[in-house]
Amino acid sequence: MGKQLTYQTKILSRFILHRDRVRIPIWIFSLTLMTVVTATSFSGLYQNDAERQVMAETMKNPAMTAMVGLGYGLDNYTTGAMMAHQMLLFTAIAMAIMSILFVTRHTRADEEEGRLELLRSLPVGRLTNLMSTVSILCGLHIIIAILIGLSLFSLQEESMNVQGSLLYGAALGSIGIFFTAITSIFAQLSDHSRGTIGLSLAVLGLSYIIRAIGDVSNEMISWLSPLGWILRTEVYVTNNWWPVLLTVGFSCVLFCLAFYLNATRDIGSGLLPSKPGRKQASTLLTNPLGLAFRLQRTSVLSWALGMFVLGASYGSVFGDLDSFFATNEMMSQLFPPIEGLSLTEQFLTMLMSVIAMICTVPPLIILLKLSSEEKKERIEHLFSRAVSRGSVLGSYILLSFVFGFVMLFLALLGLWGASSVVMEEPISFSLMLQALMIYLPAMWFMIGLGVFTIGIRPKLTSLTWMYLGYSFIVVYLGGMLQFPEWLSLLSPYGYIPQLPVEEMNVLNVVLLTFLSIAFMILGFLSYKRRDLIG
Repeated sequence: MGKQLTYQTKILSRFILHRDRVRIPIWIFSLTLMTVVTATSFSGLYQNDAERQVMAETMKNPAMTAMVGLGYGLDNYTTGAMMAHQMLLFTAIAMAIMSILFVTRHTRADEEEGRLELLRSLPVGRLTNLMSTVSILCGLHIIIAILIGLSLFSLQEESMNVQGSLLYGAALGSIGIFFTAITSIFAQLSDHSRGTIGLSLAVLGLSYIIRAIGDVSNEMISWLSPLGWILRTEVYVTNNWWPVLLTVGFSCVLFCLAFYLNATRDIGSGLLPSKPGRKQASTLLTNPLGLAFRLQRTSVLSWALGMFVLGASYGSVFGDLDSFFATNEMMSQLFPPIEGLSLTEQFLTMLMSVIAMICTVPPLIILLKLSSEEKKERIEHLFSRAVSRGSVLGSYILLSFVFGFVMLFLALLGLWGASSVVMEEPISFSLMLQALMIYLPAMWFMIGLGVFTIGIRPKLTSLTWMYLGYSFIVVYLGGMLQFPEWLSLLSPYGYIPQLPVEEMNVLNVVLLTFLSIAFMILGFLSYKRRDLIG
């Protein structure tokens, strides 16, 4: 019976490998290269124990704990301990995103577009598609884990021994396998790919927030998050393997559940009940703007809640951060006093850049939904009616602008509200407002770039996501790894003045705004002239 359910798994696996013959090498190369380059940078930047201990002091503050995880090995902050502490969590998130996108592409997305129904008409098992997808992705994670482990050990860094290097790779592989299992379950529950990705990313975001709260306040809370589990490996310090075994073991349970759900449900449907539509369309759906919003209403509301919670989670550590700066003499020396600004207010600027880049994700999702609709050949039906291309594209642009501001404002409210409760002398709302809203031109630039790629060719929209990822790396990690300044200047976020520490640079802000408008105009004109893909 089991062989019948997974009949022809090998053949379908080869077909999936052929479909992703470009994507898979890119993921392997990118993740391995990013890890090796970062490790090499850490090794070159801090030449002695004294310099590393200065960095260790900055890692002890609650804000950094919430961001990168609970510190370990801080009393002897070797290059290996520094690498694992500061990079393991973010690389694990990248592995999780890869799993979510890969599983959704080959399960729910194929089913939604009718490819799986065609496949099932052939002599294949009921579980063959899911088994092939899971097998390839688990194998991919094992390969990446081994490559990263061997690459780190090959650097011949004294503090990066073979056991710790292999554990570093194994921790990444285990979290990738975990989110492969999670996404496999949501692919059975949701009846469309958008819901599968949304639910899986929600679990990833919730895991990050729960871990951040637990690492700062109560370590027991971190045990509710899989991201908290892998940080307990304490790579290059104590080298605990049991969190990896725990993660893989729990993933096996989730895989069994996913296969059971896949075997019991009807093809083309999800196990979560779909809300029946109205008999007559509402007034909202009689224009392109209303339709664009309705298609993404659930996603927008989910992201709005997530941005508020994100801001509140960072704001909740400001009370501990204030007392940390007051009692830590070394941190007082690292941050030279600025008249009228506390150390906490100076440290706030780094958080603002991170929050701004995360808040850029929702407006890009809203905008690039138009490209997704075109690829799935749904937009042709809309244009067959008395609807212009300009009104449709303009609707998506308007929504991305409006909700880009909304996301920033909600994150600001969460940050200010939580910090006001925990701090003896709260940071003023106006100061936080200036420090965060100054990133609007950078967000507009990313939106303009998205419009330009839609106008030129929808398949180029992935470049927008790659550019945002690059911006996060050079802006966030650039300070710690001391990247050359020109790397950050290749990102729009690198031109934003860090208020209130830096002075306002009107020229940069105006230039970014002008370039955003130029990109949007070029994309708008190109979209009206080019042929639809199909």
